[in-house]
Amino acid sequence: MRKHLVRLRMPRAGGRFVALLAGALLLATVQPTAAASRPAPEAAGHRPSPTVPPWTGTWATAPTGTPASDTTAFENETLRQTVRVSIGGDRVRIRLSNEFGQEPLVIGEARIARAAAGGPASRIDPRTDRPLTFGGRASVTIPAGAPLLSDPVALRVPAGSDLVVSIHLPERTAGATLHAFALRQNYVASGNVTRSTDLDAASTNDRWYFLTGVSVSTGRAQEPSAVVTLGDSITDGANTEPGADHRWPDFLAQRLRTAYGPYARGVLNEGISGNRLLHDPNPPAGSDAENFAAYFGQAALRRFDRDVAAQPGAGHLIVLLGVNDLGHPGTVAPESERVSAADLIDAHRRLIARAHERGLKAYGGTILPFKGDTLGFYSPANEAARAAFNHWLRTSGAYDGVIDFDRALRDPADPQRLLARYDSGDHLHPNDAGAEAMAKAVPLKLLR
Repeated sequence: MRKHLVRLRMPRAGGRFVALLAGALLLATVQPTAAASRPAPEAAGHRPSPTVPPWTGTWATAPTGTPASDTTAFENETLRQTVRVSIGGDRVRIRLSNEFGQEPLVIGEARIARAAAGGPASRIDPRTDRPLTFGGRASVTIPAGAPLLSDPVALRVPAGSDLVVSIHLPERTAGATLHAFALRQNYVASGNVTRSTDLDAASTNDRWYFLTGVSVSTGRAQEPSAVVTLGDSITDGANTEPGADHRWPDFLAQRLRTAYGPYARGVLNEGISGNRLLHDPNPPAGSDAENFAAYFGQAALRRFDRDVAAQPGAGHLIVLLGVNDLGHPGTVAPESERVSAADLIDAHRRLIARAHERGLKAYGGTILPFKGDTLGFYSPANEAARAAFNHWLRTSGAYDGVIDFDRALRDPADPQRLLARYDSGDHLHPNDAGAEAMAKAVPLKLLR
């Protein structure tokens, strides 16, 4: 089996080789139909009418652009991509994105199904296979810079199950909008094989292309709401086991299902490896970071409206950001972009204000320790800034609640370090056990 992509070796979360992003939300127009696009019922601040069922996000990922060195393209090929939903429903819809594309994105056909029990990960359960339409059309063109919602599909989606989305790209299509670290094996096959139960894949990759969201509706009088986790590679799951869904938001979704049932809360992972609060990617000219920094995504303050406020059913926000703002300057970003604790605090206050403006409850996560990290983040000055920020977070009352990830994962004998049993090995990213400990640190009473 040939590899469709050359995997770059880079840091995962915030460091010398990390990665991942996003941009401004546009309401997509469907071509070739002439009907004007309408605001999505789930758009922030828009109350659906009684005849329109509300939607809740059950899975999401943040899209980014690509560096010039990434020339991945598809032509007359089918992408088969798998996602694990957090909550269940009786109807489903997806969100596609061409927000970083420079050309229109032509979708020849798209389908959704539940993954088959047993067998290869590319196999679907044919009894659950459903066509996706867009404004009633099976084929659609998404303008450059725009997203697009599918029409609703009647399909029972169990909580915690895997959904498979198959997309046929009939024309040459640059892989310009993606999430670069899916920690999932996805498939590329020749021709239009969206209806095939089994896939003869020509290549595999660990990315999500063009697919950025799945939402569900239960038809109940009161639909569940969603928790958005806004973060960097630690939230994105860097250094956890690929294919295991052991990111800390995954463990949080499991806790919520156990505590409150399958419709308790959707959990939407909007983490991007390498993401910062205040700065977009800005690799020094001539550095190797030019080959991967674009995957870090737009600054959280810039992508907030799309990745948080516009998420279907969003009611809660958990923010864990700041370590890359401290660690990137002088490593994969210019020294001129160095920030202070006061800069981090100001950025978080702005996130809080925007969350509250949209009626979201906002919770802040303390920055994890990173002494001895292998990515060059640690310095006495950066540690002092981390400590000052964490003190502000714990004592200011600015957030609606505090999640003390630092206290949960630090080494009591050396609080500037991760506890060894939670350390993935780079002294910055938690391993699977650390991700589970992070999820357990979230007081579920905040999310009732």
